[in-house]
Amino acid sequence: MASRGTTETSKLKQNLEEQLDRLMQQLQDLEECREELDADEYEETKKETLEQLSEINDSLKKIMSGDMTLVDELSGMQLAIQAAISQAFKTPEVIRMFAKKQPRQLRTRLAEMDRDLIVGKLGRDLYTQQKVEILTALRKLGEKLTPDDETFLSANAGTALSQFERVSTDLG
Repeated sequence: MASRGTTETSKLKQNLEEQLDRLMQQLQDLEECREELDADEYEETKKETLEQLSEINDSLKKIMSGDMTLVDELSGMQLAIQAAISQAFKTPEVIRMFAKKQPRQLRTRLAEMDRDLIVGKLGRDLYTQQKVEILTALRKLGEKLTPDDETFLSANAGTALSQFERVSTDLG
């Protein structure tokens, strides 16, 4: 009996998720190895990775325009790609959790960061950047933020995140 595209849709989604995971891991590895690479090599590799993300984004746009059954699942991936391309999010781990719609994991990461800040394992600037990214991702996933989180986000959100908010609203 014919699957009416169910199997193909599932396989397509799996392939796209694997590509996205691979590219996000590549960005994370690149950031971790930044000190070992010369500036030109780092910039070239990052540029190539972002170009590949852009190509996946273009593919998602084509799929979304013709196959409405995938729109909801693919929209999250497209937003994550938009965030990476626009460099609104600097943390590939946050982009990955956002793309996979994992608010619980994002909240766990936020709690770990709070602990790391208190014990001095995480600097204030990096903490602020990543907290803003996580809170923005949680908001985009429809999660309720505390008044303190909203205040923190308002005080610390930069122009790149504002641009991402605008792009993601346009897509929605």
